[in-house]
Amino acid sequence: MLTPYKNNESGKKEQVASMFNNIARRYDFLNHFLSLGIDKIWRRKTIKSLNGIPKNSILLDVASGTGDLAIAALKQKPKQIIGIDISQEMLNVGIDKIKKKKLDHIISLQKGDSENIKFEDNHFDAITVAFGVRNFENLSNGLSEMNRVLRPEGKIAILEFSKPKQFPVKQIYNFYFKRMLPFIGRVISKDYAAYTYLYDSVNQFPEGSQFIAELEKVGFKDCKSRKLSFGIASIYSANK
Repeated sequence: MLTPYKNNESGKKEQVASMFNNIARRYDFLNHFLSLGIDKIWRRKTIKSLNGIPKNSILLDVASGTGDLAIAALKQKPKQIIGIDISQEMLNVGIDKIKKKKLDHIISLQKGDSENIKFEDNHFDAITVAFGVRNFENLSNGLSEMNRVLRPEGKIAILEFSKPKQFPVKQIYNFYFKRMLPFIGRVISKDYAAYTYLYDSVNQFPEGSQFIAELEKVGFKDCKSRKLSFGIASIYSANK
């Protein structure tokens, strides 16, 4: 199993939480800087894929981090958005951000495990995840939990990195993700392993049709994928 810190004997879940705690205060800056701001466009498109959910819905944002996708989800005019994450430091940054934007009456962030979601069955109208599913310790468990807490006919939208296949995007992507990104991430976040792990985790993630198969295996239907920015990222959507 791939983990952020190779010489650490703790489990993946604990290491991922520790990694994000370490980089939390620089996470938003690095996200926007390293992606040249394209990540904001990807999030908007992810939320747009939820079109058709009822107004005044209750949304769950899994692996919510600093809350950027939860904030973007306001475009769907929900009644309530709940974000969960295993990293308390990431949540602290998100809570401060949401309070400054005066959105805490709609969005609440709380510590929670995506593989053991503390809500009853059929509770949410929609579920979103951005750059989180490849960090699950057990992918099938995490997807099963999302299916469990989603109401019948509810929608999910998952944004995740993928691997471009076409020349020269593939070559540029590999050089940037493998060489440049870990160096910049280490200098700014002081955690070299975090951005080395990013490249490795994307390479190991079962993207495209393989991930669609994982969604179908736990009971989702009408599963679709859409590539973004020449295949650097993908949006996966499905219904319960």
